[in-house]
Amino acid sequence: MIPRSRPVINEADIARQAGVPIATWRRRDAPAFRQRVPGLFPGSRILIYDLAQARAYLAGTPIPELPAGEHPDDLLNDEEAAAVLGVTASTVRAYATQGYISAGQTVYSVRVWPRRDIEERRKNPPGQGKGGGRRPGTGTGPRKAHAYEGDPRLHTATAALATAGDTPRHHIAASLAQQYGGSTRTWERLLAQASQTSPPG
Repeated sequence: MIPRSRPVINEADIARQAGVPIATWRRRDAPAFRQRVPGLFPGSRILIYDLAQARAYLAGTPIPELPAGEHPDDLLNDEEAAAVLGVTASTVRAYATQGYISAGQTVYSVRVWPRRDIEERRKNPPGQGKGGGRRPGTGTGPRKAHAYEGDPRLHTATAALATAGDTPRHHIAASLAQQYGGSTRTWERLLAQASQTSPPG
């Protein structure tokens, strides 16, 4: 997580600021640096650090603390956004592609989303389950045509059917579950709904 959308830096730019080649930095300096300055996305292969902390380390001055707690301006990667939404990271990426959430922004090759956008989507799902994200007192509108109306996965299921040929539906569902998350059974229901709602031809 990038707290409060603070400026960040990667190790290549840190090495440049330190005036050494990146290979030298990683071999000679990075181990001690990483002990003092935590990466902002633990477990990620892409190492990104808070700019103010990195500069303090290079200057030999006290390393400032990062802001504590959650904030709407925090920037979350796909794993962190997935934890908020209760889905998988691949589903978050699919949601961004389908317009279910914003496209996000890329910071040093990491795609991130503001926490406020993810929290808003969590509080207002697109018509799934009881309430469908409506505010109390607004439930007198038209009923959904089917259980998956407004679900962005329905578009994915429709596209998969269009290119599947004679592939058994169970195999298509298993492939979609692996790629986008969710259960094979759920994707089978989505495929069944897609086959009923897709225009003929």
